[in-house]
Amino acid sequence: MSDTTLIRGAKVLGGAAQDVLITGETVTAVGEGLAAPEGAAVVEAAGHVLLPGLVDLHTHLREPGREDSETVLTGTRAAAAGGYTAVHAMANTFPVADTAGVVEQVWRLGRESGYCDVQPVGAVTVGLEGKQLAELGAMADSAAQVRVFSDDGKCVDDAVIMRRALEYVKAFGGVVAQHAQEPRLTEGAQMNEGTVSGELGLTGWPAVAEESIIARDVLLAAHVGSRVHICHLSTAGSVEIVRWAKSKGWDVTAEVTPHHLLLTDELVRSYDPVYKVNPPLRTEADVLALREALADGTIDCVATDHAPHPHEDKDCEWAAAAMGMVGLETALSVVQHTMVDTGLLDWSGVADRMSARPAAIGRLAGHGRPVAPGEPANLVLVDAAYRGTVNPAGFASRSRNTPYAGRELPGRVVATFLRGRATVMDGQLV
Repeated sequence: MSDTTLIRGAKVLGGAAQDVLITGETVTAVGEGLAAPEGAAVVEAAGHVLLPGLVDLHTHLREPGREDSETVLTGTRAAAAGGYTAVHAMANTFPVADTAGVVEQVWRLGRESGYCDVQPVGAVTVGLEGKQLAELGAMADSAAQVRVFSDDGKCVDDAVIMRRALEYVKAFGGVVAQHAQEPRLTEGAQMNEGTVSGELGLTGWPAVAEESIIARDVLLAAHVGSRVHICHLSTAGSVEIVRWAKSKGWDVTAEVTPHHLLLTDELVRSYDPVYKVNPPLRTEADVLALREALADGTIDCVATDHAPHPHEDKDCEWAAAAMGMVGLETALSVVQHTMVDTGLLDWSGVADRMSARPAAIGRLAGHGRPVAPGEPANLVLVDAAYRGTVNPAGFASRSRNTPYAGRELPGRVVATFLRGRATVMDGQLV
């Protein structure tokens, strides 16, 4: 295969049509009417949108320990199919990624898979138990060079532990990514607390359980002069707290998931466990607030919270079902549907929220870069005019727990390039 590729006639960041020349691992020219060097592969991209490769701050790859639901290989194949060139792998594996040894194992598995870069997220506390800080420094100094730490799936609810973690990560420019869920306020919770939970008789999950932890943690981050990142923010009240913290100049960032930009708790009336997720689907008012906050930059980025589960963990009664949804292969389509097609973001804004900002938050060099000469050729080509029905049978992920099955969504990833090498071409994994 040639190490030279000419992408012809693509709308770079949704703008005017241009040609992009890739030589080796690097973008070497961008302009109109570029000649294809001898032997170069030519990708005809007229009408398609070219973006920097997407970066996910919040992916569950399940390996080691739950390879029945996902592996690093299948998860990175799903990521490439969705336009991602880098993902951050969450720590709630078996064993937990709370030591240098485990994060290096995940990092090496990512390097072997070859479909996208895998940056492990280190646990904040030993065993995700919230009682004792994990080996943060050793994970930061390991081959994986961990910079994001999270007990995601569980909240670091002890204020003293959270303060110590925030102080510790300052030494190497790290960030603590908090799963904001006050445990006592959410005991036995099954869905968003509100009108629908009252009518269905399901134990409610109040917005204040999220908002109270965020309020505490932005204050702690400001107090110690550290960075805190809010995982999967889901309520209008949470938006206001983050907006206030940012107005103070505090180093606070936040993410929203595609499903919280589109779906509401009304779907729980079906009792279909595919809609059971943590944090829960909220109200229409919350959804609209999240969209506006992503548009104005209060919410920094979109993160999938890709949470694969085998069918037996979802095809059961609501109360027994696992929480979570797969999202890597549909994220860009949902963002196009909720943000681009509604006029809230242009494609340049999508590149910022789904590539540049998550790469910056995760301190991930080489990703989230402009489509320009001299930059790494981490790119995704999107057919934004495409409309199609989501069919989970065609997913690259090992799991099928998508809330969008049978739903029509816009956009299709035509090609993904990782350092100049195609991982997806003509919509198919290479």
